[in-house]
Amino acid sequence: MTELLRFINSFQELDSDTELAIKSYFKKETLRKNEFIVQEGKTCSKVCFIESGLVRRFYVKEGQDITEWIYHSNQWVTSLSSFFEQKPSFENLQACEKTVLYSLSYQDEQKLLEYPLFSKFHIKQLRLYLSKLNEFHHLYKLMSAHEKYTYLITYFPQIIQKSKLKYIASLMDVSQETLSRVRASIT
Repeated sequence: MTELLRFINSFQELDSDTELAIKSYFKKETLRKNEFIVQEGKTCSKVCFIESGLVRRFYVKEGQDITEWIYHSNQWVTSLSSFFEQKPSFENLQACEKTVLYSLSYQDEQKLLEYPLFSKFHIKQLRLYLSKLNEFHHLYKLMSAHEKYTYLITYFPQIIQKSKLKYIASLMDVSQETLSRVRASIT
């Protein structure tokens, strides 16, 4: 809970009432490897802050898993449209290893948003996340395989260090063979 509060306070300094509310509404969970936060077709009921571990966001196309992102410690994860609109998810969120996280249910999020300081944090975090997501998708699509791998090493080393190669290749939209050539050219 310390890391969660530290993270929130880095965006918006909280008062003691808001911190107490956060402590009471967020629930600590431990997911086993391959356990799902949400599966395609089901409604995502929570937003999660990862304390440790990895969570893969992916969808299935023509029987093939397509990795969209891999989340690690001190990151938030949810199926955005499913959670915010409370509709079925078009994607899957699955633990890649034992993962410890703090989850906030949709109903409890609505209660926490009544706290002005949490609401300010929520807006700041959401704006930053959407801005970074927009920037990432624009830049990432323009990058070569070598540039993508270098980008991941530089900005998201936990993904490179802890993820299966097939997930990294899928995230980069390259074959595992191409990924092996890129890795060999860098090391």
